Amino acid sequence: MSRYVTQAAAPEQIGEILALIREHGPNPWNYLPEVELATHLAGIRRGRTQAMIAVADGAIVAVVTFEPSDAFHRYQPAGREIAWQGHVGEAVVHRAHRGQGLGSRLLTAAVARMRAMGLREIYIERHEDNEGSAGMMRKAGFEVIDVYDDPRRRVVGSGRTSVSRLLALD
Repeated sequence: MSRYVTQAAAPEQIGEILALIREHGPNPWNYLPEVELATHLAGIRRGRTQAMIAVADGAIVAVVTFEPSDAFHRYQPAGREIAWQGHVGEAVVHRAHRGQGLGSRLLTAAVARMRAMGLREIYIERHEDNEGSAGMMRKAGFEVIDVYDDPRRRVVGSGRTSVSRLLALD
């Protein structure tokens, strides 16, 4: 039996989620602006943003946030350009718990939640050079559909953002 419990986050857990992301999210590849991050997580309280978390020994050790979005319309299949899409915002695992498959497990759970919401296309972004995130995304079934120069968010390495998509299986 796994030592991790996977569950949906509750509004009263926003502070603990924010602390986890602040402590274990920063690395050369991640773009984590404070105001946008706080606004994104406040969406949990309003019901706009959702999060799946992994809990071990009473503490949140991993999180994946997600929400409906219309920001990826340019990547939508023909005839679905104006349909809502799913968007994965943050995926962070506590350093001491990495390598256990938690990121992939939470990402898969988030995808299932978005599918239940009727979202057929789901998008996620990462720094082009972030191989750890790339592996997690591939494991969950995402495929890279675009890579573009992004000097505002990507100040190291290639300076490019990779966009991946997961399509519905219908």
